[in-house]
Amino acid sequence: MDLSPIFISLKTASAAIVVTFFLGVLAAKGVAGIRHKAGKMILDGILTLPLVLPPTVAGFFLLYLFGVHGPVGRFFLEFWSVKIAFSWGATVIAAVAISFPLMYRSARGALEQVDPNLVYAARTLGMSEWKVFWKVSLPTALPGVVSGGVLAFARGLGEFGATAMIAGNIPGKTRTLPLAIYSAVAAGDREKASLYVLIIVLFSFGVVALMNYGALRKDDSPGQGRR
Repeated sequence: MDLSPIFISLKTASAAIVVTFFLGVLAAKGVAGIRHKAGKMILDGILTLPLVLPPTVAGFFLLYLFGVHGPVGRFFLEFWSVKIAFSWGATVIAAVAISFPLMYRSARGALEQVDPNLVYAARTLGMSEWKVFWKVSLPTALPGVVSGGVLAFARGLGEFGATAMIAGNIPGKTRTLPLAIYSAVAAGDREKASLYVLIIVLFSFGVVALMNYGALRKDDSPGQGRR
C-alpha cells in the first residue's frame, strides 16, 4: 500500500496547525477587544465564513487568489518563480483556510471567558496590553485554545474539497488521505480504500481521546471541583 498519503496528510496538518494557531489566537484577541458591536459582528462573520461555506467554494476562492493567473499566485510566479497552486504548499493553504475558523472560534470563546478582574489587576500593576495578553489572558484561556488547536489539526487532516481544488490529486505530492480514499474508490480498490479509512478513523479517534483527556485533567486540577 502506498504510504505517501499518510505522510503528506500528517505533514500538511502539522504545518497548517502552526500557522492556524498563531493566526487564530491573534484574530481572536483582536475581535474580542472590539467594542463596536456591528463591526465586531461583521468581522466575526468574515472570519467564520470558511466554516459554513462548502469546501469546494472556499477552494475556488483560494485557486482564484493563488493560481498562476491570480493576484497572489502571479506575483510569486513573476518575482520568485514559485508556483503555489498544485504544489504541497497549496495543501497547507487549503488546510489553514478551512481549519482557521475552528481555531479562531475556540480561542475567542476561551479569551472572552477570562475573568476581567485578572486583566484589570494586571493593568494596575503597570503591565502593557501585550504583556497582559501573553502573561495573563492566554495562560488562563490555554485549555480552550489548545482544544481549538486539536480540532483544527483534525479538520486539516481530513480536508478534501478545498485541497482538491487548489492542490489537485497528484500522487506522492498533494494526494492526502481523503484524496487517496476517493481515488481508491474511483479505481474500484475497496480494500485499499478501507485501509485508508481505518487509518484516518484511528487518527480522528486519537484526536477525540486527546481532547477528552485534556478536559479530564482540567476538571481534576487543583481548584476544580470533582463531580
